[in-house]
Amino acid sequence: MHVDPITRADLNLFHPEERFSIFHRLNYTITDGGREEWRMLFERPLSDRTQIEARQQLLQQIGEQLPQWPSQLTNGTLHAIEKWLEYPLDPIHESSFALGNILYRWLHPADHSMIRYSLPHLLDFYDGCQQILELLGAIDGNNPLQKQITRFRYLLQQSALNRLSVGKKKARDTYLLGLQLARLTRTENRNELVELVALYYQLDAWYAMAKATRELNLTFPVFQDSEVPFLRTQALTHLQLENPVGYDLELGPANRLLFLTGANMAGKSTLIKSIGIAVYLAHLGMGVPARRMELSLFEGLLSNVTITDNIVRGESYFFNEVQRIKKTLQHMMDGRKWLVLIDELFKGTNVEDARRCSLAVIQGVIHLPNALTLLSTHLYEIGESLKQEPAILFRYFETEVRPDALHFSYQLKEGISEDRIGYRILEREGVTDLLRQIQRNIES
Repeated sequence: MHVDPITRADLNLFHPEERFSIFHRLNYTITDGGREEWRMLFERPLSDRTQIEARQQLLQQIGEQLPQWPSQLTNGTLHAIEKWLEYPLDPIHESSFALGNILYRWLHPADHSMIRYSLPHLLDFYDGCQQILELLGAIDGNNPLQKQITRFRYLLQQSALNRLSVGKKKARDTYLLGLQLARLTRTENRNELVELVALYYQLDAWYAMAKATRELNLTFPVFQDSEVPFLRTQALTHLQLENPVGYDLELGPANRLLFLTGANMAGKSTLIKSIGIAVYLAHLGMGVPARRMELSLFEGLLSNVTITDNIVRGESYFFNEVQRIKKTLQHMMDGRKWLVLIDELFKGTNVEDARRCSLAVIQGVIHLPNALTLLSTHLYEIGESLKQEPAILFRYFETEVRPDALHFSYQLKEGISEDRIGYRILEREGVTDLLRQIQRNIES
């Protein structure tokens, strides 16, 4: 699925302050290497329904084994193995009883210390991999896990590495046996050990995806074959909210555009981003934060949420808005299935221009059958000109003005908002009092 850098930034998939990113919210990896594998997976949403459903099956199968996942496969253990593979170890003789080996601890004290430090981690790693094989080895189904487990089994059954299992109880206490096992992992089976570590990092990434699904109570979405895009959600929420309100929404051939209105802070941007994030996660093969979600396969996800001016290039905010909309329309016209997220069209120009420009864009995109559009706006008036368009779904967030505060229900309601509370917010926050004070100071 095509997702450009602007859309990734708009949805906070990654963020300069990592704790604010969706990636960080879903990062349950155990190891640093697993985290990098998870990052690569997270950056590559899938475009094939078969692949997506295979990954869903994979994560469900791993999720069932989470309580039994081996605890000895820690980040420290994997770091120790990586250091061991990189360490410039002096040669160890093939014969256990060679004189040089018998004297190795005195002739090569630093190397001997490294062996004593690394060997328990190697044994723990091997033992943990065997446990994973026992947990996942009998899994059926046509998914990527089968290939990984088949390779896992092959590497663990290599004759030299098998000696780690046979002799692990003695290796911790028997100097010469430990020395030979150290040699095997650096010579005959070094490449196998390197590959085994890499395979485990991939499993750690899948483990993180499965655990995030369990820990955050995510639901696997259902993909349906459809020549035109559609989306149906029940109790959809935003991943990063502590006490979210769920959204029910349905878009498809009959309603290709959501016209969303409401006051600032009422929930418009949150809803738009929630939909975008959920569709992105669905195409990763992950669960989504909803009671239920059904959708078609989307081939692209685009957003117009955060636009900035460019002083260096002499480009105004409005110019960049126009350029972003132009690129979006060009994508939407290419025949692929798109989900488009637009938050407040044409903020960079005067109200009358914004109305005309917004109306022109909306009346154009609603005639593109291969795209769904979610659009929020404060320009309530243009809704009157669009009410006769059957492809538009009108929804709004209501705001209640109470004596002591504004109250937001965050519930979607049918129709167009009539809230005009900007000035009331100025009053509530004391801005109008300050302005009156400035006026009195001038007059005095």
